[in-house]
Amino acid sequence: MAPDETPAGRAPGRPQAGPHPPGGSTDGPGRRRADILLDARDIHAWYGSSHVLHGVHLQIARGETVGLLGRNGMGKSTLIRSLLGHVVQRDGQIHLFGRDMSRSKPHEMARLGVAYVPEGRGIFPNLSVRENLVMAARPGRDGQADWTLDRVLATFPQLAERLGNLGAQLSGGEQQMLSIGRALMTHPSLVILDEATEGLAPLIVADIWRVIGEIRAAGIATLIVDRDYRKVLARSDQVLVLQKGQAVLAGPSETVAADPALAGFLGV
Repeated sequence: MAPDETPAGRAPGRPQAGPHPPGGSTDGPGRRRADILLDARDIHAWYGSSHVLHGVHLQIARGETVGLLGRNGMGKSTLIRSLLGHVVQRDGQIHLFGRDMSRSKPHEMARLGVAYVPEGRGIFPNLSVRENLVMAARPGRDGQADWTLDRVLATFPQLAERLGNLGAQLSGGEQQMLSIGRALMTHPSLVILDEATEGLAPLIVADIWRVIGEIRAAGIATLIVDRDYRKVLARSDQVLVLQKGQAVLAGPSETVAADPALAGFLGV
């Protein structure tokens, strides 16, 4: 690359990506390359001139649950949005099922089997519950079609009682259930949940965690961001902790949970 050239999406004048920081990988000793679903290396991201992510490395294996932890403003949502292609000013390598998706757009990631449950839910308020679910339905990348409308409604009985209600007429908890149900209707290989329990009543929170357990048991890989770090640690295989856009701890959940530095990074 010539000295005056800049990679697509990179903020002009920004330094080239450096080496991975210590603890910046979720590589595990039992993983094989063929098992890796998502492999993101040396991810940098900017909002304008603000350099938010600094060389983050993340791997998610097939069927694996990975927790993403850190205080507010440390770059968790930016990392997710960078992986999905929502952040334009980004740099690094992103491979999904071995395919280079480093410059891909969000709909291209979705077509390869990544479902996103965003903070704020993102449902269609002027569509009914049934319409929100059915409009998203499609077979998985390997043709799987086991998350039918009936199965989703059995998983979320409250939605079955409100099939004709508009999205705007649902409670916050019901909207979150609808957002997760819609993601499952796409038969994803990877579900990304960004603050899925934020602001919900305790009974609804317990129900959401129950469903997350069912998703995990179904063999779907998950990336979870949640403020309840204890539940994330207890329900994940690997954990990545961010501080100021850098990976500061990473590895098997039980190892990260036992690290005395964890409390300081989470502010607890």
